[in-house]
Amino acid sequence: MSMTRTGVFVGTTVCLAIAAAALAQTPAPSTQGSAVVGTVQVTATVAKIDQATRQVTLKTNDGREVTFVADPAVKNLPQVKAGDQVVATYTEALAYEVKKGGSAGVSATMAGGTAKPGAMPAGAIAKQVTITVTIAAIDPKVPSVTFKGPQGNTRTIKVQRPERLQGVSVGDTVDLTYTEALAIKIDPAPKK
Repeated sequence: MSMTRTGVFVGTTVCLAIAAAALAQTPAPSTQGSAVVGTVQVTATVAKIDQATRQVTLKTNDGREVTFVADPAVKNLPQVKAGDQVVATYTEALAYEVKKGGSAGVSATMAGGTAKPGAMPAGAIAKQVTITVTIAAIDPKVPSVTFKGPQGNTRTIKVQRPERLQGVSVGDTVDLTYTEALAIKIDPAPKK
């Protein structure tokens, strides 16, 4: 994650992009799995801040600087001083569940929060999309699976753990739940 992305979050409303397709809801025996795709934590120092213009300059540990204007939604900006530490943590995760039968669709949820008035600025935002695709083909020799999305698009992916294909058939649906979260907090400048 770049500091530009972090700066944009602190200064404006975050836009989280998620690639999504469809959702199926039918109770049946299932194969499940999940994985944290990745977590990145970035720390920067407030190099300059102009409370009148709300312009903030952050400096990363490698010396790069990012300047942005804090959105009025950042209600606790007066508590931020030069030297404060900004810590941003970005996480992605993916879970899947194979189901017998079902229909296509999409569901998405988004949640967020900010610090209470008077506290050091902090915020978190998360978005979760559940999509369902239909298994169109299985190639045990590769091994790979071809999925068909809700708009008729197809994608073939290589299967890392072929043993998980046991009991999975063409026509089964797969719920894919993708979660993306970003949390930012500002810590007071370290005492010298």
